[in-house]
Formats: sequence, C-alpha cells, structure tokens
Amino acid sequence: MADESGPQQGGRRTRLYALTDGRTAAAAARNVLTMDTTITAVSVADSHGGLPTEWQAILAMCPPPGGLAVAEIAARMHMRLTPMMLLLGELTDRGLIEHRPPLEGAETTNVHLLMRIRDNLARI
Repeated sequence: MADESGPQQGGRRTRLYALTDGRTAAAAARNVLTMDTTITAVSVADSHGGLPTEWQAILAMCPPPGGLAVAEIAARMHMRLTPMMLLLGELTDRGLIEHRPPLEGAETTNVHLLMRIRDNLARI
C-alpha cells in the first residue's frame, strides 16, 4: 500500500489533504502545470515567515532567476505530483511563484542557443 502522507515535520508526516486543504483540482485553469514546468519564487523565502512550512520550503528551493521543475520539487519534498501541483497552483494564485513552460522542441535544437549555453557554462 502506498504511503498517503506528505513531507515530514519533526518525525511526523503531514497528510496530503491537510497540505491541499482538501482540494483535488487546481483552482484556476490558467495555472495548468506539467511535471517539466519550471517554477521560480517571486521573492526571497525569508520574508514569508507566516506561511506553512511546505510553502516556505518550496520558495527556498526555487530562488530567482533559476528555479526548478515541478517533478524535481515534488521529489525533493517527497510528495506526489498531483498534490504538489495543487500547492504550486495555490502559490501561483497568491503571487508567490511564477512558472514557465519548458522549451519547445524547436528552441532546444537551436544551435546558436546551445552554443550560448555552452559558453555561459564555461564561464561558471
């Protein structure tokens, strides 16, 4: 049987329905996320002390300008994709995160883009 609990907090695991306030679907159709959508926090996580711990953790792991994919956030939080997408939808509705779709196939095969990426990585 699969574990129905979410992230651990001090040895206890928070139930998924508690993290999503019992929601099972995204609040707005405009917040359609996929597992490879990139999530970026709008501001520094430290300024959100009153937010739930899980929200603060998500904001902390997605600092601007980079961000992380939805699937990677879910894996790091030890959470299934569906509840993670619900949490991210709530954060989007509150203006705490931004999301962008993954690059299209034509964008990833652009030789000039790949060369710029290579050059920028070499500088790091």
